[in-house]
Amino acid sequence: MTSRKSLKSQDEYTVGWIAALPIERAAATAMLDERHAAPLDFEQSSIDTNSYTWGRVNEHNVVIASLAAGVYGTTNATTTALGMLSSIHSIKFGLRVGIGAGFPNDQQDIRLGDVAVAQASGTSGGVVQYDLGKARPGGQWERRDFLARPPEVLLKALGNLQAEHELSQSRITEFLEDAVERNPKFKSACTYPGFESDRLFELTYDHVESKADSCGQCDSAKEIKRSMRESNEPDIHYGIIASGNKLVKDAIAREKIIADIGHQCICFEMEAAGLMNDFPCLVIRGIANYADSHKNDNWQRYASATAAAFAKELLNYVSCADVRTAKKDRDLLAGTNTNVGQIRKVMNQTHQSQRKQKVSGFLQALYTCPYAERKDRNSKRVEGHL
Repeated sequence: MTSRKSLKSQDEYTVGWIAALPIERAAATAMLDERHAAPLDFEQSSIDTNSYTWGRVNEHNVVIASLAAGVYGTTNATTTALGMLSSIHSIKFGLRVGIGAGFPNDQQDIRLGDVAVAQASGTSGGVVQYDLGKARPGGQWERRDFLARPPEVLLKALGNLQAEHELSQSRITEFLEDAVERNPKFKSACTYPGFESDRLFELTYDHVESKADSCGQCDSAKEIKRSMRESNEPDIHYGIIASGNKLVKDAIAREKIIADIGHQCICFEMEAAGLMNDFPCLVIRGIANYADSHKNDNWQRYASATAAAFAKELLNYVSCADVRTAKKDRDLLAGTNTNVGQIRKVMNQTHQSQRKQKVSGFLQALYTCPYAERKDRNSKRVEGHL
């Protein structure tokens, strides 16, 4: 293996890139123009359990962190981000890049493999925690999701990139091809899975189970017919990204979220709401499914790759001068300098919240588990006698 250079100081790293899944971290790593070993002066904080990949994209030194294997959700994302800030004090802004579920609607023709970007608008920072709120009389739900906007340095770059895309094609495909040239094994992840495997079904039609991880047994008559695009180039969609701790795998539940947030909601994911107030960042998602019962893993690697390629393209529009004058993410927490003790306190609160959610979920399952549906699961069960 070719030896990698180490930068002298961790202070040279200004971009924090959070990935939840191994395939998301692999996609992020594949986009690096240069991969580094850990900085010579790097000392990991005692409260930081992350593992890191170091490197460079264009003129920016980037550190990539992932959640622990098999772990996801808003609280775990917070732990990962705060762990990073406790060890690497020079981070100026963050990127949360990975896969999400697309919310197709009449305004935006969202397809698998497309890219969804959280768009700040008005009082919204671009991410909404849909499951945080308070029940009101009459069945009304009052959301309490006051999440921060992405850093200005990213919003400025995003505006410049959007203007450029009005005149020219995105460079996503170019960056995917470059990644394959440097990492031949990554070719399958960068290969478009095909129009015929991008299937969107009617709202009330549930998936028919089959041995293969596909919809081979699903009724094609229930599929919503969409025309083939002129190109396999992924489209880029801007709007609200819904975030929460519960996996959405039901089309009716998906439509309820859209009805609550509005048709500007284009995507669902499970980490960003845990980051926005503690780790100012921009959320970028590759569409891997439609948040319905037909969800499978077939598009995950390609969606991870397209999202990472868009993030790389965005970094090409981030001015080094703007980065130098930007406040550090660590300094933006609560508007003050945040020390390790404060970060430890937030992380402890996060862990307590996570435990409460697990207990609540267990109790809810007990309350809602119908005896008639469960009583015959044990094949050796015998009737009792009084």
